[in-house]
Amino acid sequence: MDRYIAAELIPPFLFGVGGFSSIGVAVGSLFDMVVKITELGLSWTIAAQVVVLKFPEFISYALPISVLLATLIAYSRLSNDSELIALRSCGVSLYRLVAPALVLSLIVTGITFLFNELIVPAANYQATITLEKALNEEKPAFEENGIIYPEYHTFPQPNGTTTQTLKRLFYANRFDGQSMKDMTVLEWSNQGKLNKIILSESARWNSKQNTWDCSHGSIYFISPKTSFRKIVTFDHQEIPFPRAPLDLVTKARDPYEMNILQSIEMIQLLKGAGDRKKLRMLQVRMQQKIAFPFICIIFGLVGASMSIRPKRISKGTSFGVCLIVIFGYYLLSFVIGGFGIAGILSPVLAAWLPNLFGFGAGGWLLWRLEGNG
Repeated sequence: MDRYIAAELIPPFLFGVGGFSSIGVAVGSLFDMVVKITELGLSWTIAAQVVVLKFPEFISYALPISVLLATLIAYSRLSNDSELIALRSCGVSLYRLVAPALVLSLIVTGITFLFNELIVPAANYQATITLEKALNEEKPAFEENGIIYPEYHTFPQPNGTTTQTLKRLFYANRFDGQSMKDMTVLEWSNQGKLNKIILSESARWNSKQNTWDCSHGSIYFISPKTSFRKIVTFDHQEIPFPRAPLDLVTKARDPYEMNILQSIEMIQLLKGAGDRKKLRMLQVRMQQKIAFPFICIIFGLVGASMSIRPKRISKGTSFGVCLIVIFGYYLLSFVIGGFGIAGILSPVLAAWLPNLFGFGAGGWLLWRLEGNG
């Protein structure tokens, strides 16, 4: 029975992966490349490379949708031909009938997770870099304006709690891909008094010494009474300041261009930089990245439960139901994710709440069918 149902599930699943990913690439990437070719003069070879690099992302979106389509078509066919009634008359429960769909969903969940971790982020990032270089050859791969990075002291308090005070504030007007330009560093003492100001025309990270090589600048030493105690000018100066500001720029990628480990590293950097809005957005996106593969199980459960009824459903109706379920789920996920980014819900709850609703809906449908059967 399992092999028979699996044979019904696999062909529509493979068809769905090919069809939905092709539609996604055509709508989400191909049309945009055609516009860039005609209006911006992008070469056909670069456009083709970008489209190929974007394909893994749309395959990852197509995998759970294909599970839904496969379960709707396969179980509808078995129901229309009264084969499910025959199996039920032999004492097979509905829970046992949907077991092959759940096994397929679990397998696709693992594939989706690995795909989103190992292939999709790297391909998306390479697509972005390829397109940027092609449209503006002289623009560096990394370029940023107005880089700000605060560094904090953490002090224990007598009551057992801790408090944070600003230790150092780094600012650079621009990063051109190699050097920080017009750098300013403010340093505070343990007592919270500003005691040093460093100005430099440019600064480059020295990976051997783990310092910043600063050029053409001045260091202003400030007394506790807020007057200048000493001024030192320099043509070259090594400053032992952390690499974090450079990491903040060079590791800054779109959330869909990072895997989970890279997202965690970026979250730690943003915590130090104090960019709360971007930090929360990245936290929500990371949790959504973890939660996303489990949509396969939800869609498999919902699809099997909806189509296992003793009622004739055509393939066209299966496609229609598939689109409605997909639209409803992604709309719910988008709205709840927005609540998480706005701070109304925690990142974990914002990412996993749609899945909880989905599991609840699928389990309720199956339980109701088994109870009525």
